[in-house]
Amino acid sequence: MTQHPRTRDRFGHPALTDYLRAALREATYEILPNGEGFYGEIPGFQGVYANAGTLEACRQELEEVLEEWVLVRVSQNLDLPRAGGIELKINRVG
Repeated sequence: MTQHPRTRDRFGHPALTDYLRAALREATYEILPNGEGFYGEIPGFQGVYANAGTLEACRQELEEVLEEWVLVRVSQNLDLPRAGGIELKINRVG
């Protein structure tokens, strides 16, 4: 897997992209029985899972689910779990 350089926000903290990549590296996948495709999830990210006919489609679906999950949690000022040693803090604005 290609390692991407870590980027930082204007305050020197890891960028959201790094967080998402780190979380996706923690994903686990399994082959579903009877040729039903693949199932993927990210341990510690409750409700973040996907299934699809191919492994690549499952990975893409899981990425989309993760992005939406993070946006919902941020919009509700909920904490995000640590991923690959990266911790994102939600600061309430206004």
